[in-house]
Amino acid sequence: MIVLKSPVEIEMMREAGRVTAVTLRLVGEAVRPGITTRELDQIAEEYIRSQHGKPAFLGYNGFPATLCTSINEQVVHGIPGKRVLREGDILSVDCGAVIDGFYGDSAMTFPVGHVSGVARSLMEATRRSLEAGIAKMRPGMRLYDIGAAVQQVAEAAGFSVVREYVGHGIGRAMHEDPQVPNFGQPGKGVQLKPGMVLAVEPMVNAGGYAVRSLDDGWTVVTADGAMSAHFEHSVAITEEGPLILTVE
Repeated sequence: MIVLKSPVEIEMMREAGRVTAVTLRLVGEAVRPGITTRELDQIAEEYIRSQHGKPAFLGYNGFPATLCTSINEQVVHGIPGKRVLREGDILSVDCGAVIDGFYGDSAMTFPVGHVSGVARSLMEATRRSLEAGIAKMRPGMRLYDIGAAVQQVAEAAGFSVVREYVGHGIGRAMHEDPQVPNFGQPGKGVQLKPGMVLAVEPMVNAGGYAVRSLDDGWTVVTADGAMSAHFEHSVAITEEGPLILTVE
């Protein structure tokens, strides 16, 4: 069941989104060669708690950290730890915060020092694919219009979109209906209505779209070892169009 949010609830979600956005900015400012992903996780947890919030991912289905930190060929759900970031890596950071019972969820991919041209192109195409998907989030459009727009931008740049992991509704739970694929046929799926709030999150691979899970039970990597990038916003559909909630 898709839960529509009232204007008051959307305003409450903006605070969860703001805390999530600031957390990502602080983490991004700390990304550099030589830092560990655990240190980045500590920055995130400290800030979220300073805002009287709760890290959304910590303990979720047993996940052991505040952030998902996914490096290079890791697509999503990487676990922060002792790994040291190196020059040329790209780091996808997925972050969520709970404020007054509402969730914010957002992701960005950061370069670590100087990165390759392919890596920069991949990050830029993924960011643009998210923007294209958000542009379709207007009343009367269809759910798969979002994914079709994401897919068109990513594939036009020579990359592929992950099929097995998708976006989702969000509100008082981190994952609500509907699922939001990053591919599909325009004009299909449920009609978009004011009050729907969706987390749209393209995961785009430099190689093929196939992925596999590691033995830790969380980390997802590209099957061919190619780099992957991940960008995400939580977005409310309003009469005036899309309202991005995960911004400062």
